[in-house]
Amino acid sequence: MTYTELINSQPVVLVEFFATWCPHCQKMMPVVEQVKTLLEGRAGVFQLDIDQNQETADEAGAKSIPTFILYRDGQEVWRQSGEMDGEVLLGKVESYLK
Repeated sequence: MTYTELINSQPVVLVEFFATWCPHCQKMMPVVEQVKTLLEGRAGVFQLDIDQNQETADEAGAKSIPTFILYRDGQEVWRQSGEMDGEVLLGKVESYLK
């Protein structure tokens, strides 16, 4: 699946660019898993390792990690890098589901 297909796979899609060696990314892993579970069937949540998806990360402009990018109908509507509270992340995605 291409990145374009990925971000168009559902009306609302959250993408996280991460790296396995990044301590901030490791802290966000259980948070993203929980958000993914809570959004099941309502929004797509995808995690892409920048070491395995370097071209895609460049294409998306993910310069630091973790970077979260939210898409609605294939268009970027929000982006943030770094650690954040799970409630904030969930709330941001849910605000575009209405």
